[in-house]
Amino acid sequence: MSQSHDERRRGFEREALPHLDAVYRVALRLSGDPAQAEDLAQETMLKAFRSWHQYQQGTNARAWLLTILRHTFINAYRQKKNRPASVDLSEIEEFTVFHDVQDTDPEGTFFDQIIDDEVLRAIDSLPDEFRETVVLSDVESLSYAEIAEVTGVPVGTVKSRLYRGRQILQRQLYEYAVEMGYLRRSAT
Repeated sequence: MSQSHDERRRGFEREALPHLDAVYRVALRLSGDPAQAEDLAQETMLKAFRSWHQYQQGTNARAWLLTILRHTFINAYRQKKNRPASVDLSEIEEFTVFHDVQDTDPEGTFFDQIIDDEVLRAIDSLPDEFRETVVLSDVESLSYAEIAEVTGVPVGTVKSRLYRGRQILQRQLYEYAVEMGYLRRSAT
């Protein structure tokens, strides 16, 4: 049985609209430009509304919307940019500060505590594949499985990208974290 226009609209308002801020935040991190992020978020929500009949109500609307956002970004915006420089993974040195932070989930807690403009600038400077994964995990709190669904890559790839992205961030943000008092300077 097909839904009436009013039923579709109410379902969309109930399940999709609460995630508009998350869609905008991810769009901003992907595009790096507030005006483009607004356009991306608007286009994503319009596409989602037009495709609302395909969404299985009661499932994960945020992941569904972020998948639409990602496809919209790739199709409409990424093509305009020059191809990003490839990342030589062997150049990403092992660097960790988490032995200084005593916690059951030190990486998650560390990033949750210091998400501010400096951290967002560091996230924005990450190579695309790492930035997207870090944003979805550490800013939007999606699970590995949800990130894999949104990005269309295996969970193992999500974990690898998240690990490498966090390694880059740790190196970039170490001095800032010491300066802000989040960490004590390491003797090594």
